[in-house]
Amino acid sequence: MKRFFLGQMAAVIAIALFLTSCKKTTTDVVTANADNAYQLQEKDETALWIDNATATEKKNHETVRIFATGLNNPRGLKFSPNGRLYVAEGGTGAGTYSSIGQCDQVPFPVGPYLGGTTGGRISKINWKGERTTVTDQLPSSHANEIIGGDVEGVGDVTFIGNTLYAVLAGAGCSHGVPSIPNQVIKVGWNGQWTTVANLSDWLKAHPVQNPEEDDFEPDGTPYSMIDVNNNLYIMEPNHGDFIKVTTAGAISRVADISASQGHIVPTALTWYHGNFYSGNLHPFPVVPGSSSIYKITPAGNVSVFATGFTTVLGVAIDKNGNLYVLENTTVSGMGPTPNTGKIIRVDHSGNREEIATGLNLPTAMTFGPDGKLYVSNVGFGPAAIGGGQILQVSVKKHGDDD
Repeated sequence: MKRFFLGQMAAVIAIALFLTSCKKTTTDVVTANADNAYQLQEKDETALWIDNATATEKKNHETVRIFATGLNNPRGLKFSPNGRLYVAEGGTGAGTYSSIGQCDQVPFPVGPYLGGTTGGRISKINWKGERTTVTDQLPSSHANEIIGGDVEGVGDVTFIGNTLYAVLAGAGCSHGVPSIPNQVIKVGWNGQWTTVANLSDWLKAHPVQNPEEDDFEPDGTPYSMIDVNNNLYIMEPNHGDFIKVTTAGAISRVADISASQGHIVPTALTWYHGNFYSGNLHPFPVVPGSSSIYKITPAGNVSVFATGFTTVLGVAIDKNGNLYVLENTTVSGMGPTPNTGKIIRVDHSGNREEIATGLNLPTAMTFGPDGKLYVSNVGFGPAAIGGGQILQVSVKKHGDDD
């Protein structure tokens, strides 16, 4: 079974939660500007992340620690300009609406999906690890494969200036949400949001060269989104499409990855020194070493940059040019295996070092103001509703001073 994402084996997976205690939430003040953009009026916390991380390291000497809990299928995450961590969440997947008969469905056994117009969520986390809901009024859907499996909702978030953008991955008719397409949205104050670009319609009107029919999702499943030069760039894994969206809503294709690479399921996305870098999940079953890192030029030329990885769902590059690769699962099998995720660092000479191991179905990562990696953990599966986590990972090399 060639499946883009995550739910196949979750019914038989027992996921251990790292932490069950709850943390209080806080309320922050936001205001609306002329176009109702989400404006950041809170106190700048950037320095507090650095101070807190230094104190924690000196006290505990931890490489990996649980930083925040209580998330629902956490996915892409980014820091705001004033030092808050924003997390896209697949949500609860509790919708019950079926769109059978209204449009093309995702093929069985992955589909058909059941969806709802709410349940998808964006959370905000401060330097203390306290979570606040930005909005939970976004679509969320779940696949047919298993009960409660493969939840899709908000795929990723990012900022252009002080404006918060998100990309929806669990909407559209083929996900049981015919009234709301998969799209890029701009999030307004009090969680209100507006459409920037309709991705569902664009994907249907601009098919890729080599789609995978066995698990094709007509509305797509956008996975990662980044801001480069005030434009939004989105990786769509199910079709194998790499897309540019302007803040005015214009959509264009950067690269049809399926045309040159086939159905590799590209997922994670980052930018470094004038080029994009992306990792791929690879179709199931999991084959260790079958995933790669790809270099994509702004003109859309795709080439293999590094090989020998497994189920890549996160890519990041530090200020020194070291590459960090997040592997969701690292053992052979028909689907993801809990507690086998890793972060691998690759230096300029190609040397590889395991930075963190034993991660529990991680789905995304980003660097924080403190130079640490923040990782969405327990990103899917039976425990991911309320049990999703953010991990804080130190990336200091052995021998570095505290």
